Amino acid sequence: MGMFSESVDVVCTPSGQPLKLGWAGRHYTVCAEPVRWYERRQWWAEESRAPLGSGPGLVDHEIWRVQVRLSDPSPEGGARGEILTLDLSRHVGSGRWRLLRIHDALRTLPKRRRA
Repeated sequence: MGMFSESVDVVCTPSGQPLKLGWAGRHYTVCAEPVRWYERRQWWAEESRAPLGSGPGLVDHEIWRVQVRLSDPSPEGGARGEILTLDLSRHVGSGRWRLLRIHDALRTLPKRRRA
């Protein structure tokens, strides 16, 4: 699993659920029901003050785990059917999205024959 923070463009349903995303010049479509949860952040280490009325998004990060498929396969690789599992974070105040984690797909290896 790779962890980092990179900006992504996300198109959401009217209820705020991720539907499509653009990342690294490629376009992806969400292909399974996304899962949302919240993670506590160390706001006291990141903010010098907490302005009055700034509760939403101050204490917790909104995280979405999405499974996506490439919408626009390109000649240089990336099969359309390959599924990626990504964790995205949405900043409540600005509406910006960040890619936090890419989960590696589990691949089964063929069993070796013993002689």
